[in-house]
Amino acid sequence: MLETSAEDLAMIRQTVRNFVRTRLHPLEPAIDAADDVDPQLLAQLRGEVAKLGLYGFNMPAELGGPGLSVTAQVVIAEEVTRTIVALTEVFGHLPLSLALCNAEQRSRLLPGIVRGEKTVTYALTEPDAGSDLGAIKTRAVKVDGGWRLDGSKQFISNVETSDYVIVLAATDPSAPLKRKLGTFIVEGANPGIRGLTRFRKMGWRGYHLNGFSLEGCVVPDRDVLGAPSDGFLAMMKSINHDRLFAACRCLGLAARAHEMSLDWAKERVTFGAPLAQHQAIQFMIADNDTEIVAARALIRLAAELADAGSPDFRIAASRAKLYASEMVGRVTDRVLQIFGGMGYMCDLPIERFYRDARAFRIGEGTSEMQRLQIARHVLAS
Repeated sequence: MLETSAEDLAMIRQTVRNFVRTRLHPLEPAIDAADDVDPQLLAQLRGEVAKLGLYGFNMPAELGGPGLSVTAQVVIAEEVTRTIVALTEVFGHLPLSLALCNAEQRSRLLPGIVRGEKTVTYALTEPDAGSDLGAIKTRAVKVDGGWRLDGSKQFISNVETSDYVIVLAATDPSAPLKRKLGTFIVEGANPGIRGLTRFRKMGWRGYHLNGFSLEGCVVPDRDVLGAPSDGFLAMMKSINHDRLFAACRCLGLAARAHEMSLDWAKERVTFGAPLAQHQAIQFMIADNDTEIVAARALIRLAAELADAGSPDFRIAASRAKLYASEMVGRVTDRVLQIFGGMGYMCDLPIERFYRDARAFRIGEGTSEMQRLQIARHVLAS
């Protein structure tokens, strides 16, 4: 892990911010209107980010990534997430479960993934199993030369365009949770992936969430990630970092919306004075500013604990994700109110911010799940 000076962090932040503003913001209206994005465009953008040395920015050096500290990663993540969700993918926040790749897999699979030439997603959620890993019904049965997977997954990101799908399945349903699951690298073209569907969503347009079935999906032994009982371990390698990234998504969205509301409040005149001079608007601006600063502080604390290898990182990530995901809903609601009627119109991205914000209280562990974990931790201390 590389130590990053304050000067380097500022340079990285500005580099990412410039790319997001110049390359990504202009693409947002068309993607939101079409609820789709050209895969070739995404591939081109991934290549541009790779040339900046920032693709797969969360990957450690031993996996071929830049080896940045988590503190540096959250600086990047806050800037990356100031765009439409579909375009945040071009910076490659990759599954840390790839750390379980063996030497052969690291040689065969990782180079293309960390360069952005191949894409990967992971499939955990099922119709009857979201945060409850113990309820996973997808089964993996040992067969000659590999494993046969049968089951179904839903709300999985970008399956239809991914080269690899990391699937969590039960290899020993009777075993304790920590030993009952396995993780399998399934090629996107595997004929055992059936019934692929794309969900229509309230927000996150252009970011595809898919459902699919696994029917006699045979995966060779060489594509088991870790041992056949390492599935829980594989998910745990990613989950807290994914929650922290989700918190950063909320922070980036809230910060962009807030900045737009400040410009609007200074320019828009009502009753003979700019909105910014009306006390009711000032109160909303003050609340938004305070909540954004508080979320940023929780995220940075979690990042520092991660860099220090502290076991408290797990709960710090839950706190950051809980607060930031609730915060972004309140901030975008106030911002829309500040913009008034224009905020409700599709001419501005404000209504999109409002739609997109709602999903963050569900994904990467619901707010209720975060509260349960935090409460149990506090009560046990």
